[in-house]
Amino acid sequence: MSNVIKKFGDYLFENNKGKEQEETDVDVLENEKENNILVIYNDDVNSFDHVIDSLVDICKHTREQANQIAMLVHYKGKCEAKEGDFDTLLPMKRALNKRGITANIE
Repeated sequence: MSNVIKKFGDYLFENNKGKEQEETDVDVLENEKENNILVIYNDDVNSFDHVIDSLVDICKHTREQANQIAMLVHYKGKCEAKEGDFDTLLPMKRALNKRGITANIE
């Protein structure tokens, strides 16, 4: 009978181990979800002022931050403008796109 109890104890231990792994996997997925990045790309259409104003209005950057992003976009071709979860970044991306600014979530 003690072998049956031992096997049942091993069974419970193994099953609980799996649940802990599932919880860890969920935590990892939640952390990955928050690591999305809104990227702004360079174009030959929009002015610096338009991009800066848009970043201030939509992404809530300061004018100094928006100016630095615009400069990096101009000289490097793209720049990370905001980091966060997908649901927060998607409306920002769409609003920037409506203003003619090329933006993507990566």
